[in-house]
Amino acid sequence: MAQVQKTTTAGAFDIRSIIGGLIGLYGVVLVVMGLWFTDDSEIARADGINLNLRVGIGLLVFAAIMVAWVVLRPLRVPAEDTPDDAKPVAG
Repeated sequence: MAQVQKTTTAGAFDIRSIIGGLIGLYGVVLVVMGLWFTDDSEIARADGINLNLRVGIGLLVFAAIMVAWVVLRPLRVPAEDTPDDAKPVAG
């Protein structure tokens, strides 16, 4: 018979959630900059396109994909076996 191995999810320590969070934060900053702090001279230099807004939205979409990936396919790591009689050591 096959032995069942206990697993647990990586949770917040999964690199995908860290990347998604950082990219999402940067996307929010760019969207805010594109909506409220971009003047006409900057848009004129970019050939009439608000690049901060467009790139910020793209980063938010990428961050949402990363977070959805973490939720839909969580990373499974083997659970550590601890003896039942193990007691914490007081220092």
